[in-house]
Amino acid sequence: MSRAGRQLALLVCSCCLAVAIPGGPAEEGCPAEPRQAAHYVAAVYEHRSFLSPDPLALTSRKQALELMHRNLDIYEQQVTTAARKGAQIIVFPEDGIHGFNFTRTSIYPFLDFMPSPHSVRWNPCLEPHRFNDTEVLQRLSCMAMKGEMFLVANLGTKQPCHSSDPGCPSDGRYQFNTNVVFSSNGTLVDRYRKHNLYFEAAFDTPLEVDHVVFDTPFAGKFGVFTCFDILFFDPAVRLLRDSEVKHVVYPTAWMNQLPLLAAIQIQRGFAIAFGINLLAANIHHPSLGMTGSGIHAPLKSFWHHNMESPEGHLIIAEVAKNPPGLVSTGNATGKMDPSHRKFLELLAGDPYSEKDAQDVHCDGAPKSTTNASPTFNSEMMYDNFTLVPVWGREGHLHVCANGLCCHLLYQRPTVSQELYALGVFDGLHTVHGTYYVQVCALVKCGGLGFDTCGQEITEATGMFEFHLWGNFSTSYIFPMLLTSGMTLETPDQLGWESDHYFLKKRGLSSGLVTAALYGRLYEKD
Repeated sequence: MSRAGRQLALLVCSCCLAVAIPGGPAEEGCPAEPRQAAHYVAAVYEHRSFLSPDPLALTSRKQALELMHRNLDIYEQQVTTAARKGAQIIVFPEDGIHGFNFTRTSIYPFLDFMPSPHSVRWNPCLEPHRFNDTEVLQRLSCMAMKGEMFLVANLGTKQPCHSSDPGCPSDGRYQFNTNVVFSSNGTLVDRYRKHNLYFEAAFDTPLEVDHVVFDTPFAGKFGVFTCFDILFFDPAVRLLRDSEVKHVVYPTAWMNQLPLLAAIQIQRGFAIAFGINLLAANIHHPSLGMTGSGIHAPLKSFWHHNMESPEGHLIIAEVAKNPPGLVSTGNATGKMDPSHRKFLELLAGDPYSEKDAQDVHCDGAPKSTTNASPTFNSEMMYDNFTLVPVWGREGHLHVCANGLCCHLLYQRPTVSQELYALGVFDGLHTVHGTYYVQVCALVKCGGLGFDTCGQEITEATGMFEFHLWGNFSTSYIFPMLLTSGMTLETPDQLGWESDHYFLKKRGLSSGLVTAALYGRLYEKD
């Protein structure tokens, strides 16, 4: 994503993908139509895994395999179901086979030996005795072969190393959090070793970043990365510099954190930002806040987020080989609605670019926006956001922090008995990871007090028509729109205009929970 077209507004068009979800309620979708050459059928499975009762305890390889085979039995059932629906690729979640919270020592019996697919051509199902400790790889290979589909799964792997290797751990082996890709005939196509580990003491960081792209006969090139990787430049962004990579497979074990980083939020934001299809499979453990999977295209998503059901969930969707992206449209004022014309007028005048953040009143704004609107600070996502309350039926607000100024032009059909706020953060996030973000966010607060802004909520009734924009200093911006009941919405327009990135939305399906522009400045990490 670049600023080359920043002078153009980008109009999001609607599209349909056919979806079938066995064993559960249908997600947002369209009636099924015959698959055409321009599409392929993908599946992702949100898996409620069988976990080790004590991941810190030492166990035998036999006991570890018994646990992992229970999970693999479920995987095999999902492959069979997906095959009946014509799936050509299926993605399973991170940690779905072995679990999590191990030590380096306690996870060892759960690790498969992993030969390099670049130096060894191997079909584990047909050559099961070629390498020792590869029982999990064998089962996955046989599933791919039986289902006649590409299969992506995550497992723990081990690789012996010698003391002459300066990076070799003291126990003489590397241990990696690994995604594997099998072709429809069971051949091991490639593997990706997770680079951005999230407090995973059992695993090593690869000495070099894996940039894995695999080719398929049905949709061309797919990229691969895992969970926390989605927030960093390497490998996620660098992979997508290859314009032929239009699809990403994404195993994850993501703990939701509202209001900005629920699993389906960042998944959808990433797909929109880069104009790709993201096939995201999350683990399902609601008691740990872990749910949220989907097949996300730039213009449409099929997702699953369920904190109530204890069961796993399979999503199957028809996906465009060339994902339709954002269609540019000119700024002919005769063709635009009054709110967008007002937005452009405000940008042209930009009366706030040098004003203090305390001054949230625009001289030309509707009378409902007043000088009395105070700024305040509240913790959101463990960061100290600066915010201003959103009062009245319409108005134009702005709030600044460091170099970032965020603006909101809004109208509300009715004013609900809820507090909303416009917030800004421009700085280094340092809790549960260190990375630099620029964020403009319109959020519903947890209560009526300013100190509740930033709390995690999922239900809302407030309806808005709005433009949200800011003078971001990065081109890597993830748009997020979430409404009541963890419902994903699609922006009407977004893009660059006069050095500001904006998002426009009208006609929400339910009350607004979060509208955000989440920017990443990778070079400041």
